[in-house]
Amino acid sequence: MSGRRSGILAGGMRAGLAFAALPYRIVVARRNRAFDRGDGVERCEAAVISVGNLTTGGTGKTPIVADLARRFRRHDIRVAIVSRGYGRGDADQNDEAAELHQRLPDVPHVQNPDRVAAARIAVDELESQLILMDDGFQHRRLHRDLDIVLVDVTCPFGYGHLLPRGLLREPLTSLCRAQVAILTRCDQVDESAIGEVIATIRSANPGILILRSSHRPSGLLQFPDRRAAVDDLRKQRVGLISGIGNPAAFRRTVEDVGAVVVAENILPDHAPYDRETVEQLRHWANELTDVRQLICTQKDLVKLQTDRIANLPLSALTIDAEIEPSKEFDAMLQRIAMAIHTAE
Repeated sequence: MSGRRSGILAGGMRAGLAFAALPYRIVVARRNRAFDRGDGVERCEAAVISVGNLTTGGTGKTPIVADLARRFRRHDIRVAIVSRGYGRGDADQNDEAAELHQRLPDVPHVQNPDRVAAARIAVDELESQLILMDDGFQHRRLHRDLDIVLVDVTCPFGYGHLLPRGLLREPLTSLCRAQVAILTRCDQVDESAIGEVIATIRSANPGILILRSSHRPSGLLQFPDRRAAVDDLRKQRVGLISGIGNPAAFRRTVEDVGAVVVAENILPDHAPYDRETVEQLRHWANELTDVRQLICTQKDLVKLQTDRIANLPLSALTIDAEIEPSKEFDAMLQRIAMAIHTAE
């Protein structure tokens, strides 16, 4: 997908994937035209903010959603998060919902592939005043009052191609629907790369508000609730465990706090951590003779639910989002908050 691999075989595979992307492009275009006309769009009795992205994979939505929820909770607004619940199987919630509950114990999370139904449950049964629709940019049946798109600057536009040739869920022109673009992980690339991303976004939507954000390590969390300072990782030789959409970004974050990564076990996004997987991790950890501790993401820890694998202690590096100050963004959120209080 990235185009870095050369040769006849790689070129042929890319050509085949590009051909397969054509029917996908047609379906997406027809669907978007229908929603642009308002066909099938439904409202709920609450304000709705969508937080989504153009690409598959991790763009750092969870810390941003948590930050938004805290902002509105400070205004005494009853907030609920709705999401599809991808990867939860027979469980009550998936890993992202479990992590959000750990971050936001007073904010309910309703998971349902039908976002309209989830929003109605949040309003009718939980008396929510504001819906935060997690990963909602492509789920257009539910009307939204604010559309926020996240762009991970470490891999911003899915190699410039639609699925399955690239990682784009929609063409870049779909950015015209959004009012706000938040660039995530800005601390992990140089200024010139950020400038190129901004220019690309502006070419699709000149009037969009673009904000920068960074994902800052906030501490170490050991199951169930023991916390330590990030500085405890400095110069520590660690092994990483991650089952997330962007493991490379996680590794860079761990290295940026001063840890020395000497081993890494990368699992698929939304890895279930079943018995077989945990046994594989134990075998891997037993082979690590030069590692002081294991580090995972908070999303992984809520599924592993242990403070140790084999003979090594396990902690999660907790991450918070820092969005650059913006009077314009604050005013957008304030207008929504005022409308909610006026409707009470």
